[in-house]
Amino acid sequence: MLNTDPLRCPVCGGSLALRGKAVSCAGGHSFDVAREGYINLLRSQKSGDRMGDSKDSARSRRDFLDKGYYCPLRDALAALFSDKRGTVLDICCGEGYYTAALAENPALDVYGFDLSKEMVRLAAKRGGATCFVANLAAIPVADGSFDHATHLFAPFHEREFSRILRPGGTLYSVVPGGRHLWALKERLYDAPYPNDEELPAVSTLKLNGTQKLAAEITLKSPQDIDAVFRMTPYYYHTSQKDRDKLNGLETLTTEIEFVIGEYEKA
Repeated sequence: MLNTDPLRCPVCGGSLALRGKAVSCAGGHSFDVAREGYINLLRSQKSGDRMGDSKDSARSRRDFLDKGYYCPLRDALAALFSDKRGTVLDICCGEGYYTAALAENPALDVYGFDLSKEMVRLAAKRGGATCFVANLAAIPVADGSFDHATHLFAPFHEREFSRILRPGGTLYSVVPGGRHLWALKERLYDAPYPNDEELPAVSTLKLNGTQKLAAEITLKSPQDIDAVFRMTPYYYHTSQKDRDKLNGLETLTTEIEFVIGEYEKA
């Protein structure tokens, strides 16, 4: 599914139209449509393969999520959109697990983007949404072109989020709850501490409210334990000595916890 209406040329800002196997603007800038149906709208000369998550990381994340461990969050997001209509942008959509769930609602026109070409390729293969590779700091979409947006576990860029939303548009932002993956942290660290649950302070958006979602899951293999650990930011700040504490662990039962904030563009 490919709808270019809200998309804009990352070079000149012009409207994009589908012409054969590419999209192009009136200024002559053209971007190929990949076999899987996504568009690479990065301005950088660097290959999308060398930006964002690697192929192995993207596939590991996809395989983990497809086992349903985070389905409570997926279902909660789908429920929030059950009575909504219009356009939705999944900001930093990853491999499309949540994007595809939103796209199951026929009243929604869903889009998703990520910096990682491999993530977007996997998201596009799920179907149902228009997917593109782009930079969070300069999202190539028209001002006020989205009724809603979602933002999970990614940097918060209020200026861009506010720009792409229409007046009255809503943004759902998700951060880890205080005891998210608590049993994993207890295994890794001598003195684990809870996440702060702090939602970003805003000036052009209004925080209407929050809701907390909690569940218990059992990770059923060493591969799944490693995969969820690699999805966390503290994976990159954990010493090898502490990482080794997961060796030999076959299963792990742990809490998962999320905070969903609802913002509105005044």
